[in-house]
Amino acid sequence: MAIPTSSVLLSAGGSTPDSDLAALLSTVPALAAEIGKEAARRDLDRELPFEAFRLFKEAGLGALRIPASLGGPGGSVLDYIETIMAIGAADSNVAHALRSHFNFTESLILNPNTALDRTQLVRVLAGKLFGGAHTEQGTKRPGEVTTRLSKSGDSYRLNGRKWYATGTAFSDFASFSAKNDEDQLVSVLLPVDRKGITILDDWDGMGQRLTASGGVLLEDVEVLAHEISTRGLNSLVGRHTSTLRQLHLAASMAGAVRGAVAEGTDYVRRQARSAAHSAAETANADPFVQKILGEIASGSFAVDTLIREAARALDRSVAAFGAGDPERLEAALVESALTTARTQIVASQIALSAATNVFELGGGSATSRHLNLDRHWRNIRTVLNHNPLLHKARVVGDFYINGTTTHLEEGKVF
Repeated sequence: MAIPTSSVLLSAGGSTPDSDLAALLSTVPALAAEIGKEAARRDLDRELPFEAFRLFKEAGLGALRIPASLGGPGGSVLDYIETIMAIGAADSNVAHALRSHFNFTESLILNPNTALDRTQLVRVLAGKLFGGAHTEQGTKRPGEVTTRLSKSGDSYRLNGRKWYATGTAFSDFASFSAKNDEDQLVSVLLPVDRKGITILDDWDGMGQRLTASGGVLLEDVEVLAHEISTRGLNSLVGRHTSTLRQLHLAASMAGAVRGAVAEGTDYVRRQARSAAHSAAETANADPFVQKILGEIASGSFAVDTLIREAARALDRSVAAFGAGDPERLEAALVESALTTARTQIVASQIALSAATNVFELGGGSATSRHLNLDRHWRNIRTVLNHNPLLHKARVVGDFYINGTTTHLEEGKVF
């Protein structure tokens, strides 16, 4: 792993990297609590959580994965995923919308160092957030790109319409894929306030309604030569970040399950009534209510545990990048992809069940729009619809039966 050690990026002061990291992580609970305020109402009113992202940036958590040698706190993948789960418990929209940013920073710390990498690292350390959109609507298959980057004098012009721009509305910079004049796939990284970039916020999914996951209109956007790079998913770094993006989605889902547990518990304590035929006078004394809540809480624990194990596998992949052993790195990349896939398959079933069973805690009042408990199920179902779980299970089965690693090696979403 090529890591620059320029003094420009090194942190000043007498604190140790471990103490800096611990101090940063200690801010997460209070941040999550603040983000969680009014989360149910925001979802009902479709009020985008701009304040949550301001607080996230202010806390400096966007630089969590930057190594200490580059001036960052040196958080592990596990630290980052734990943070996403904690934020997701408060509002899974906010957790999900950070995915592009952490994908971008992961590429920065693993790719060979260039002057452009240094510029982006300084931006991340300064609190800037990164978003982007690469998918398009109306194509025959996912991944096909019709957006064009055309030479225009000394610069270029970008035209097209992108989709799934998750988090871009809250970001400072965004990357977009396009085909150049030679029909090669490239990526451009631009400030989101560049003239010609319009974030449409037209996401109409039933869940994750506040992630700004809709479209971005690119109309004759000026692009400078140094803002263009080649784009590939099957590089070693690309394979690692592809798995990381999948685990980030699962962590957002885990947060939603935690949210269902917390709000279900509060509902029972605060207003639920025992059923007409219950021997208990109150809901909190009803053994069936206790049983259901115990099962939901246990499901949340199981999901968290699976995701932590997948995060540890990704940390092993990161370590393998710096080991100088190609065979070890290849094995680590396959294992982390396989571990994340297995995690998603099982965790998805537990998560959906937990978010459904929260309504067994009470009667008709549990379905109150004011409580908005259904948003947890909607958010989980929407996250899971990003990638076909049936195909994921088939890939895992093919690996166990035949040793096939094709999809585990290609770096694409499967």
